[in-house]
Amino acid sequence: MRDKASIALVLTGLICLFSTPALAEDVAAKSAISDNPCPAPAPSLSPQMRAAMLKPGAAPLAVPPAQMEGYRRMQEAARARDFANVCRFRADNAALVQVRRPRVVFMGDSITEAWSLGDPSLFAPDVIDRGISGQTSPQMVLRFYQDVIALHPEVVHIMAGTNDVAGNTGPSTAEDYKNNIRAMVDMAEMNGIKVILASIPPMDRLYWQPDFRPAEVVRELNAWLRQFAAERRLVFADYYAVLSSATGSMKPEFTNDGVHPTYPGYAAMRPVFDASFTRTTSSAGAPPPKGS
Repeated sequence: MRDKASIALVLTGLICLFSTPALAEDVAAKSAISDNPCPAPAPSLSPQMRAAMLKPGAAPLAVPPAQMEGYRRMQEAARARDFANVCRFRADNAALVQVRRPRVVFMGDSITEAWSLGDPSLFAPDVIDRGISGQTSPQMVLRFYQDVIALHPEVVHIMAGTNDVAGNTGPSTAEDYKNNIRAMVDMAEMNGIKVILASIPPMDRLYWQPDFRPAEVVRELNAWLRQFAAERRLVFADYYAVLSSATGSMKPEFTNDGVHPTYPGYAAMRPVFDASFTRTTSSAGAPPPKGS
């Protein structure tokens, strides 16, 4: 009984403490809500990274272990401050909505981010790239409203999973990944946006995790993505089929590092996107995006 009385006394004290005007004013003074919470943006892909990823036959970018560790710490610090990197496109989105409604928004990770460099003719003014290097599906869910819904596109192209498999933001279950895909599709459809659901590109190794062999996991998740797209009557863009070797690796003529497409890789992906876009918009008889 004495213990219960002690607990009650402590709780009463806490309630009184947290309801005092002085503390309320202190909390308000330290509020993290801000009209301008974002630091100055920094480029994600350096010229050296672009060349190593995109130029056919280029040697993969060699990063010394100490530099890689510093990069990882920098990314961890950035995620602690802005987990989903909603700051990345905040200013771009604000400027865009004043000018036009895009036809297509590409949501994804580094493979999507580099796509506008690997096939710039696709990304005309009405096709917008919102890929961020290293991102996982939970990060994309958190920025999906800002970077897709608020832009009011006709179509969203969703490619996610490479970094979920790699564990860039920590371990997760296959069901976690599936729920994130479901969430993005639900948000898009509830807002009248058509969805192209992309396969995870093939990979059987990760240069930043050399002992991991992810090919079978990628196959399993792609089988679910295809099934889910059929259930929801979405167009499934099967880039895996055109990029993959029999072993589940990306064909060497399409990649330097086993994960990211080169210029020829993006060229092989282009017809898949064009066909997917046509199927997605055929009911409205819409022409393809400029440059297609």
